[in-house]
Amino acid sequence: MTINLEYPLTSRNLRPNGTVVDIGRVKVGITELVVMAGPCSVESAEQILRIAREIKVAGATILRGGAFKPRTSPYDFQGLGKTGLEYLRAASCDTGLRIITEVIDPRDVELVAKYADCLQIGSRNMQNYPLLSEVGRSSKPVLLKRGLSATYKEFLLAAEYIMVEGNEQVILCERGIRGLSNELRFTLDLSVVPYLKEKTHLPVIVDPSHGTGNARLVPAMSRAAIACGADGIIVETHYSPKDSISDAIQTISTAELAQLIKELEAVAKAVGQRIPLPLVK
Repeated sequence: MTINLEYPLTSRNLRPNGTVVDIGRVKVGITELVVMAGPCSVESAEQILRIAREIKVAGATILRGGAFKPRTSPYDFQGLGKTGLEYLRAASCDTGLRIITEVIDPRDVELVAKYADCLQIGSRNMQNYPLLSEVGRSSKPVLLKRGLSATYKEFLLAAEYIMVEGNEQVILCERGIRGLSNELRFTLDLSVVPYLKEKTHLPVIVDPSHGTGNARLVPAMSRAAIACGADGIIVETHYSPKDSISDAIQTISTAELAQLIKELEAVAKAVGQRIPLPLVK
């Protein structure tokens, strides 16, 4: 067996059948697709609980929400921190949904891991090597988002930083890159999905919310992501998107999520996959 020496741990040749990442009994990387949904930011206990209940009814299996938020401006809302993590865990206990949330500082990895079922590394931190190494030493699954201008090689090498520390539970996420278009926030590079499926054994999901920056485009790009082989999607969702503190313009409503999941079921069936039912508590 020939292993790619540049990416010895992520190489498809290492595990030709692929890796299945287990997020608290939610499997990512098999024929069942994962839908991660929730608000950009955790704003209150009531907000995140209502959203959790509504996305579960819609058919999502993992609740996303930011407790720590890396913002372009230092004056923007930075998240509720530990309090936000507590609200997420309470919503998880109520609904049975698993939690994914972002960690932005190596010093916070242990804290976030106490509450989250999956640690997210955002695009701005894809090459934050101390942070990658720290989550690599954690036992929790890691969702690694592609950097704003990262090449495929740089993306895979970032995953190697996590895996070399012993954590093999890594999910890759395409979330859009800087492109030539001024009309959209980012360019969603869906060609990365089949490319990575060929090169690596790790699961690959897509973030159409950040990838377009436009809520009206999220359903179409979600369908396209599943059609080209993604193992799932992560979308920003709120019961009242216009009232979302952050990223309102790219957030779909929970009602729209329910309709989208119905559409994704049809696409998934066409490519030999399916969307599972949410877990019981």
